[in-house]
Amino acid sequence: MIPLCIPEIRGNEWKYIKECLDTNWVSSAGKYVDLFEERFKAYMESSQAVVTMNGTSAIHLALQVLGIGKGDEVIVPSMTFIASVNPILYVGADPVFVDVCKDTYVMDVSNVESLITEKTKAILPVHLYGNMVDMEPLMELAQKYNLYIIEDATEGLGSVYKMNDETFKKAGTIGHIGCFSFNGNKLITTGAGGMLVTNNIDLGKKAKHLSTQAKVIEENKAFSHDDIGYNFRMPNILAAMGVAQLENIEEYISAKKEHAKVYDEALKNIKGICLSKELKNENRCPWLYSLVIQDDFGKSRDELILEMKRNHIETRPFFQPIHKMKPYKSFRCGDLSVTEELSSKGINLPSSVGLKKEQIQKVCEVMKLGL
Repeated sequence: MIPLCIPEIRGNEWKYIKECLDTNWVSSAGKYVDLFEERFKAYMESSQAVVTMNGTSAIHLALQVLGIGKGDEVIVPSMTFIASVNPILYVGADPVFVDVCKDTYVMDVSNVESLITEKTKAILPVHLYGNMVDMEPLMELAQKYNLYIIEDATEGLGSVYKMNDETFKKAGTIGHIGCFSFNGNKLITTGAGGMLVTNNIDLGKKAKHLSTQAKVIEENKAFSHDDIGYNFRMPNILAAMGVAQLENIEEYISAKKEHAKVYDEALKNIKGICLSKELKNENRCPWLYSLVIQDDFGKSRDELILEMKRNHIETRPFFQPIHKMKPYKSFRCGDLSVTEELSSKGINLPSSVGLKKEQIQKVCEVMKLGL
């Protein structure tokens, strides 16, 4: 079996986790929690980083610290994982669905302004499969209408965007808050876990406070709580794994980029296969290698998925449109025709960091069978 995307464990994971076990520091107290935050913050070049239990809680926390709630609207793509959207309802706000770009699969910024109303409080771009949203014009819109930008940068970790002033910023550090997941299939993993980053010190401090039950320790060591907080704390044992994974992130990014080059070369001239495009001001890290199967390919996307399965190759279709799912059918949206087309034709190919060149060649050979 060639899996879709599995973790790469090649560094100090065993060593650091064993230290947690040997010293009994396995819960949310311990040196690796602080260390993971500090090192991730340094890597991202952000001023604040707050660990969470998962990416969903990071987005929930972001919405909460920005004061977004009942009666507010958040513009978000419909083609994304459900965790990008559910937290909007957690805080009582309403999602407003915007279409995506046909060649990058991410939020079409040109469609955002028409969806902004007096109820709009935030925009939640998702850097899908490693492709970055065109952030410069999005930030200009946010400034024009006094809106917050919360980046779901989970799948964009390792991707970099060149701003108009020639500065380079990493996915998740351009908006007011960036959110990440470290689930098992992500670029780096803690098994389960997430992170919130921001360059606003006050927002970062508030996020840390709320994520740890809004706990205040009195002089006599009693616990007091000055707000409604959350148990979004990451255990030390998971943070230890995160520290180890982060030590190898540059190698992981290089591997992902090299795999994409091999795929591109093998598939670029096949009729009916439409490869994704990279923004001119983007240096992306393709978390999953993604493409679209056109009508003239010779078989449908779903037929290709079955063919891959018969050859012991795991693939995955693009995310289904959230606006068509039962809990979200009643919410406001724009024209989502591109979302619906891509969702029915897009496919993700094996993309593990440890993927071998001969495995990529096998995947591409199977794609060509019967054409």
